[in-house]
Amino acid sequence: MTGGTERFTENQSTNLATLYGRAMDARSARPVLGDRTAQDAISRIDYDFDKFGIGDTEAFSIASRGKVFDAMVREFLASNQECTVLHLGAGMDGRVFRLDPPPTVRWFDVDFPDVIDLRRRIYPERPNTTMVGASVTDPDWVADIPADRPTLVVAEGLTMYLEPEAGRALLRRLAERFPSGEMFFDAYNKFGIRTQKANSVVRRAKATLQWGIDEPADLAGLGLTLISRRTAESFVVSEDLDLLPAPTRLVVRAIMKVPLVRNMGQLLHYRF
Repeated sequence: MTGGTERFTENQSTNLATLYGRAMDARSARPVLGDRTAQDAISRIDYDFDKFGIGDTEAFSIASRGKVFDAMVREFLASNQECTVLHLGAGMDGRVFRLDPPPTVRWFDVDFPDVIDLRRRIYPERPNTTMVGASVTDPDWVADIPADRPTLVVAEGLTMYLEPEAGRALLRRLAERFPSGEMFFDAYNKFGIRTQKANSVVRRAKATLQWGIDEPADLAGLGLTLISRRTAESFVVSEDLDLLPAPTRLVVRAIMKVPLVRNMGQLLHYRF
């Protein structure tokens, strides 16, 4: 499938796989996330999305993970009506449009300059929303973010792509910069990093995973206090499984019973 007029290079295309998965979910008869922003975005992009080989099950997985992240952000916003949200590695995720936070929330989408340039071409400007073109591990951009409010750091599908030392330095830097807040991100363990070639989306996007986190205690000393750790089955809201065809639903549930698979991915929630 080829969309509209905006063109993407191969290096930029790694941001498109999850966008396409959300768009596939949005146009399904029974969507999980229902992200119409993603559907509109791909209609404006000139790219062969079929090359990712994303099927209905993978689209479901992408949408389910996004739904879990959206719910966590909503929970933080409900308790912190005047706050700052740092959406790290935002890629082409339209989360700020899905959640539509009130004017009292300052929202920052952070990603590489070329990715932010693409976001500006695809998505409209939004009040109280700032796009920051920088590597998330570059220390300079953090100093420009106001540090006068509770801050939520949310990073979906990011940490596993970072070099371990750079990733730890980033988390420490953020915890030291802001007076209080929370971090919510997903991570692979080291087994997930070793077996990354089995991940079809990663393989077809020609990406490389680098940072595996086996235990929340691995991040002790960075100024973070663990709130919760949830394993891979938490990436799917249980009632959403009923949206899958019965055979696929049985396969997903069977896979989640395998400890190696269940523990490979995790959702980590910290306070600082």
